[in-house]
Amino acid sequence: MTKKSVHRCSFITPLQTFEVRHPVLRKGKPLETCQFEGDQDPVSFHLGIFESEKLVAVASFLNCQNSNFKGVQMQLRGMAVLPQYRGRNYGASLYQAGLSELVERKVDLLWFNAREVAKDFYEKYKAQIFGEPFWIPEIGKHYLMYHTLKV
Repeated sequence: MTKKSVHRCSFITPLQTFEVRHPVLRKGKPLETCQFEGDQDPVSFHLGIFESEKLVAVASFLNCQNSNFKGVQMQLRGMAVLPQYRGRNYGASLYQAGLSELVERKVDLLWFNAREVAKDFYEKYKAQIFGEPFWIPEIGKHYLMYHTLKV
């Protein structure tokens, strides 16, 4: 983790991410919609933050390429914090810990589709927008964003 992170992030399994993905990102949808392509890939990894042994925040870093970018890349997907635990910098800790792990793994670029409400958060950590905003049905406006890593 980088020195700005204030919370201890742990490696977790893809299945553990469902505890937070489902109520935050897939509320009212079948549990199987929490499974993402690439979750089980051996290169992919998942981070979580626990509070009193309860998993309260998750982020997945998936072995997935985007043709808009070159080099060794991974995708951030499914970053979520349970509503009652927001405002504690858990998202920042997950993002920074993930970036540190990607640098260790010699990844050149992290890319992701950011919801409109999260765009400013990612820009604060030096992520950039690529192209025009787009809509994902039933979810809303998104931006393709990327974070170049110094390796």
